[in-house]
Amino acid sequence: MARSSSLVKASLPKQRRQLRPRRSPKQFQRAAALSLPGAEDIFVAAAEHLVQQDAPAPGYNASDETLVVHAGEKLRKNGMADTDSIATPIVSGTTHWFKNSADLIAFKEGRRHSFEYGRYGNPTVSVLEEKISALERAEATLVTSSGMNAIVATLLALVPPGGHVVTTTDCYSEARAFIRERLSKMGIRSTFVDLNDIETLKAVLDQGDVTLFYTDSPTNPHLKCIDIKLIAELCHKKGTLVCIDSTLASPINQKPLTLGADIVVHSATKYIAGHHDVIAGCISGSKALIKTIRAWHQDLGGTISPDAAYMIIRGLKTMALRVETQNRTSLRMARLLENHPKIEHVYYPGLKSSPWNHIAESQMTGFGGIVSFEVASNLHGVMRFIDALQIPFIATSLGGCESLVQQPAVMSFWGQSDEEKAKNEIKDNLVRFSFGIEKFEDLRDDILQALEKI
Repeated sequence: MARSSSLVKASLPKQRRQLRPRRSPKQFQRAAALSLPGAEDIFVAAAEHLVQQDAPAPGYNASDETLVVHAGEKLRKNGMADTDSIATPIVSGTTHWFKNSADLIAFKEGRRHSFEYGRYGNPTVSVLEEKISALERAEATLVTSSGMNAIVATLLALVPPGGHVVTTTDCYSEARAFIRERLSKMGIRSTFVDLNDIETLKAVLDQGDVTLFYTDSPTNPHLKCIDIKLIAELCHKKGTLVCIDSTLASPINQKPLTLGADIVVHSATKYIAGHHDVIAGCISGSKALIKTIRAWHQDLGGTISPDAAYMIIRGLKTMALRVETQNRTSLRMARLLENHPKIEHVYYPGLKSSPWNHIAESQMTGFGGIVSFEVASNLHGVMRFIDALQIPFIATSLGGCESLVQQPAVMSFWGQSDEEKAKNEIKDNLVRFSFGIEKFEDLRDDILQALEKI
């Protein structure tokens, strides 16, 4: 899809598509040697993953704009059974039958592709998983009932008791709480490092016992970016797997697996579904790692319904168009706000003034639909600004067609201490704006009139 502005086109770098060099599975023998419960299974999955990782996802040479429409359907690997319906059918049955015992045995031995029970797989969900795999350049994808279910299933499947998770102080708050409060009760250690403190990360990795590195890029709400390629190289030298939550980027703007990450997760509720009407998550990576995570996911029971999967498939078909619009609107708005006298600071990785711009330009094709900014006012002055806005909804979430706005000090940190807010870099005058697909000029005029109210 052609961009309407040559200025925007010049500012958005092309995604790097390089494949990683083959690395020896021996790098993961240390984890198995720890004799941790479950470590052997994880070692086997990691070893298989490394052998497979430099093979591109088969059969997909089309652009993202075409893949969101046709992957898993007209362009399919393991999609729906033959059908003349352009729209993917919703298969609501929970149980699938077999013609005879030989047919069942062929299925059990992997000689026949089919389905058995809804918690293990579903034809409609399978189409969605293949579509996301194509977009992420992944061998396999698992779709879950929520983004948080995707994170929890990944952590539980890949980090055994006695393992060690390293994450950043800026990662998703609920994931941070799960790692700190829940995994510790399972005998799993955690270390939190500042996102830009590479030296501390190197020191932690040098201890030689880190199972998994997990973080968001970009982060929420300050839109910090981590150098995925550098982090992957550092972690893989020590036998550590890398998981990136790429929700705030979307698969259109960033493909962590092509940069060296082992796993990428999303809250599919956001850009992927794109209409604020369905909850889901997804996990993409090698067949070996996704197989390991899928086994845990089946036990956790975080199955998405076929109806929800269909709604995401439909939403995905316009994702490239939506995200392109959100990229353009957000970049133009960030530049406008950066020069407005009533704005103290703008957080957006697409701005040259952003300390994360060089990283974002090296690994993203667009910078997303979120712009955070600090208004030259206090808590109540910012409330007046938000209340004066006419187009966006005051709401949490992001990535949908409708613009959303929130004041994190009220939406997420109301009632919390100043110390807790300061620890999370949340100021009373911070605003997070998720731009939808409305006309830029309408959003611009609305923001400018609301700023006049303070």
